[in-house]
Amino acid sequence: MRFGWRAISGPAVTAAIALLTILLDRSFPVPSPAPLFVCIVAVAGSLSGFASAMTSAAIAVIGAALLFLSHRAVPGYTVIDLVRLGLLAMTAAGTAAITGLMRERLTDTVAAERRNHATAARLSAALDQIDIGIVLLDAETRAEFINGAFRDYFALPDAKADGKPPFIALMYHGRDTGAFELPEDELSAFIAQRMEMVRIGDATPININLANGEVLRFVCTALPDGGRMLSYTPVTDLVRHTDTPERADYYRSLRDPSSRKLTRYLHVAE
Repeated sequence: MRFGWRAISGPAVTAAIALLTILLDRSFPVPSPAPLFVCIVAVAGSLSGFASAMTSAAIAVIGAALLFLSHRAVPGYTVIDLVRLGLLAMTAAGTAAITGLMRERLTDTVAAERRNHATAARLSAALDQIDIGIVLLDAETRAEFINGAFRDYFALPDAKADGKPPFIALMYHGRDTGAFELPEDELSAFIAQRMEMVRIGDATPININLANGEVLRFVCTALPDGGRMLSYTPVTDLVRHTDTPERADYYRSLRDPSSRKLTRYLHVAE
């Protein structure tokens, strides 16, 4: 039990009430403080845990025993006194156990959630450092996470990306901004095909040509919870090396060292 105001408040209040009750009982009859003791034990358990609650319970039983003893002209306890003390002891101990264990379980749950949140934050930060576009969709195909690479490739504003847009909205954004290297009369069919692939979880990789000359390899991965993970890997040099030699310098100019590129692919292409 860690010592602090939370840990000592329950036992201290219990002891104070027990002493006050004994002192007042000498002047006029005082109602049994047992219900109040049980409440204090519950508060002590919720504030500091099992140890503080059990200490409060023990002090409550001792205080009640002293109070009953002060009522007797001769030393000793009657059967009724012992029964009342036993009921108080069982009630206080049970209350201490329940509240203490509940607080411990709640504390463990909060700690686990904090660890999971920290892990998710580190993972999110790591995914923002890679040049592969990543989009995580829930079971209703709404984007729960969109990393920085995808936002860069499709000029997606942070406000829109953070608003959990549906996948169809991401496709329409790419169409409206002219991101795809496709004639307008083919865009509708292209979007419909991508939507169908995501709906059924088709993992067949396809290449997406962007209007700026880059090529992304799109793969849809079905997740156990019914969601989807979409990855957009830059493969510009792996694909464009088969293009006309006259445009080789243009595609090499896309390899800006400050942008997001997979250098291992570039070396293979060279």
